[in-house]
Amino acid sequence: MYNDYEIRQMPLSIKSVRDKVEKFLSQNGLRLDDVDYYACVFRLDEDDILAGAGCKSNIIKCLAVSDSLRGENISSMIVSHMVSYILQQYNSVKVFTKPENVSIFSSLGFSLLASSSNAVLMENTLNSIKSYQNYLISNKKAGTNGLIVMNANPFSSGHRYLIETASKQVDNLYIIPVKEDASLFTYLERKSMIEDATKDLQNVYVLKGSDYSVSKFTFPTYFLKNLDDVADTHITLDLDLCIKWIVPALSIKKRFVGSEPTDKLTNRYNILMREILPKNGVDVVQIDRKTADNKPISASIIRKYLSEGSFLKASKLLYPTSLPYVLGFLAADCLQRELDTTPKPGLVDKQDAGAHKDMDYTTMLNSIKTLRPYFVRLALLGFNNVLPEINYIQELGIEAEKSMMRATNNVNTHRGALFCMGLAVVSSANIYYNFIYNDKTISEDNFVTNIKNLSSKMHQTNTTHGFQVIEKDKVGGALQNAQNGYKDLFNSWLPFYLRHKQERLAAHKTLLYIMSQLIDTNICYRKGIKIADKVREECKDLLQKNLSDDDLIKALNTMNEQYIKENISAGGSADMLSLTFFVASIL
Repeated sequence: MYNDYEIRQMPLSIKSVRDKVEKFLSQNGLRLDDVDYYACVFRLDEDDILAGAGCKSNIIKCLAVSDSLRGENISSMIVSHMVSYILQQYNSVKVFTKPENVSIFSSLGFSLLASSSNAVLMENTLNSIKSYQNYLISNKKAGTNGLIVMNANPFSSGHRYLIETASKQVDNLYIIPVKEDASLFTYLERKSMIEDATKDLQNVYVLKGSDYSVSKFTFPTYFLKNLDDVADTHITLDLDLCIKWIVPALSIKKRFVGSEPTDKLTNRYNILMREILPKNGVDVVQIDRKTADNKPISASIIRKYLSEGSFLKASKLLYPTSLPYVLGFLAADCLQRELDTTPKPGLVDKQDAGAHKDMDYTTMLNSIKTLRPYFVRLALLGFNNVLPEINYIQELGIEAEKSMMRATNNVNTHRGALFCMGLAVVSSANIYYNFIYNDKTISEDNFVTNIKNLSSKMHQTNTTHGFQVIEKDKVGGALQNAQNGYKDLFNSWLPFYLRHKQERLAAHKTLLYIMSQLIDTNICYRKGIKIADKVREECKDLLQKNLSDDDLIKALNTMNEQYIKENISAGGSADMLSLTFFVASIL
């Protein structure tokens, strides 16, 4: 019967196609959800959509079949297509759908994982969830067992208080981190933060997360007529998953949660948990939040402080062992902020690749993503009462650089930034360790002393472009700037940035200010010392004009066009802008 039909991919980036799909779904009582791929069934040589379905990662979404074909099993045709498409990339296929569609998916080999009154979650194999359940069973201990499921984005002193308090009420306490990477910190970072913070608690076990957490990020809403039902539906599904698969595997008798005075969704989750879990043999124990300055400690407040560039405020709410992970994030975030500053003259940004022909915005993104875990490792090295040996830092830096080059197809995107930011991360981690554990002060002097101490033990390599410029033009380079304790940054660039920090174009102006002063070895290598001097004068003149924001943007675009033509790129200045952001955040 399928010979009369064909399946066509629907490119939703084309407005006319998207409108057609949205109209079809609307006629079937559905909305178009976020999908990576969508396909439809048509009669041969006709243009009316008869059935359609899409997917986001390995989740089937937006399945609809025209009323006129409900009895012709066209749903099997489109679902089979989606399963085949998804299995080219993933090991299993999931679907959230209406309860009345269970029979359709069951006939195609899907099994029920969790259910609620408005939705069900099904998968085409039980191997994955049974494998995870067997992993949990292998970690089960005898006694009264408790459970905490947490995101820890990032891990705070409040999380530690919750775990420590709960651990005293059970024989064994299991912590399962949310695996979904929809957070500021990755799953691996969050899991490591929890592990580091609970090493001293003998009856606490941090287990692997799974792909079976239902959250507001993964739960689709396209088939719910009343959007007020969304939160309760996804929470109920998540709790049903826990009841069916996690509770029996670990013999859970108590589930612990922190009180939630501010976030409505989390508070609703706690309410439904207290309604549903006791009916299934699990007591729910709510523990009042730890407070600081008479306010509940929350990860959202920490993230707010980080977004405002105040690591010091955030550090007072973090659990100490989390600091290196947050410093690593901050280092990568400062590189991202420099990259996102648009427009920039001759440099890669959101608008164009500047004077570069071997890299673009995506290349830089891949580089930053690759370097982030190395910044965390550097921070962990520095998180001690004494600075680490320089050879450990250099070995890790070499490993990071090799990884960066692999990620960028051998393009040097951030070698200079890795050098200066790596030293800064190690130095700041050491300062904060001594601040927390040894009652030392957080100061510019301590940071500069650390930088000088570390860089004094390093030697100029003769294989870099910077070395060639230093030898030819007798100018300072990245190592000399570090050995001077980034004197210009502290005396000039940082004060300038802090004066303009609240302005919309603070980053643009600070970059120009740095470019007006720094002898940029990147420019020297590409164009020579005379052009580097010319660039400094041009930036100085532009700043002195004190243009309006709109006029400054126009001037920067004009300068960018000029620098692209002349092959001018102030990469060293870009590195110093990132470092200025970082220092402004930590001190």
